[in-house]
Amino acid sequence: MFGLLVLGFVVLACWLSLSLLGLVFKLVFGLIGGIFGVLGGFLGLLICGVVGLALLPVVGLLMLPLMLPALFFGALVWLLLRRPRQPVIIAAR
Repeated sequence: MFGLLVLGFVVLACWLSLSLLGLVFKLVFGLIGGIFGVLGGFLGLLICGVVGLALLPVVGLLMLPLMLPALFFGALVWLLLRRPRQPVIIAAR
């Protein structure tokens, strides 16, 4: 009976130690995967930023026909507000 109890404790000790080892592996590989995920996210942001900066002039030129009326209206308002004002001349009698 005592031998069976010792065998049970040995099996449970092995089970517990291997489960703790699995937990350590899971934590370590989770951290490594998280670090690679963050680095991949930063690399994706960098690549997306460079591509966005490269495509910004092309998108601006493609949107030019749609923006022309608003640009002309803004230029007209700017010219009207920035024109030099003539001093008012009052005729003396």
